[in-house]
Amino acid sequence: FGIASDENFVITTTNRKEITEDNFSELVQDGVTLYLLRSVDQMLLLATKERIDFLPHYDTLVKSGMYEYYASEGQNPLPFALAELIDNSLSATSRNTGIRSIHIKLLFDESQGKPAVAVIDNGSGMTSKQLNNWAVYRLSKFTRQGDFESDHSGYVRPLPVPRSLNSDISYFGVGGKQAVFFVGQSARMISKPAVSQDVHELVLSKEDF
Repeated sequence: FGIASDENFVITTTNRKEITEDNFSELVQDGVTLYLLRSVDQMLLLATKERIDFLPHYDTLVKSGMYEYYASEGQNPLPFALAELIDNSLSATSRNTGIRSIHIKLLFDESQGKPAVAVIDNGSGMTSKQLNNWAVYRLSKFTRQGDFESDHSGYVRPLPVPRSLNSDISYFGVGGKQAVFFVGQSARMISKPAVSQDVHELVLSKEDF
């Protein structure tokens, strides 16, 4: 790597956890992305990319939400799909100490390449590992264990107030990924963890599949 013998450096995960002799076997596994930095909090000079491998057939992800939405008891299923997307923001902002902000934007111009639905919140944000877990099919945010890092660590379900802003409003329980592909053809998740300076981006696209 061209490192001088008298130069200091650290090796970290994408979550900025320094690799040490004590945690090496826990953090360094096949396929993990590592940073070689001068210090743990060094600014990245360039954007980095991390590959995520999917085991299910892409139709499992792209089409799995269709049955639940078409079986919507004669009601328009689109609001339920939007509720799935907003549900993630409700969870992410549930522990905000200040203003809890969730914005829903319908973009009908070509600013995103195609018309898009954007859900923007000021929640706790997700690390690259948490974004990876969000992309895993049928991996519930309440049942992630072992190597999986929850995208809402410490989240506690609110008191049941059916489909209100103080509750989980996810209606069909098929998850944000299936809701995305019911509404459109791709998903772009952009997130900055509250405790990190790094911004993580995940793209799922039917065209790429």
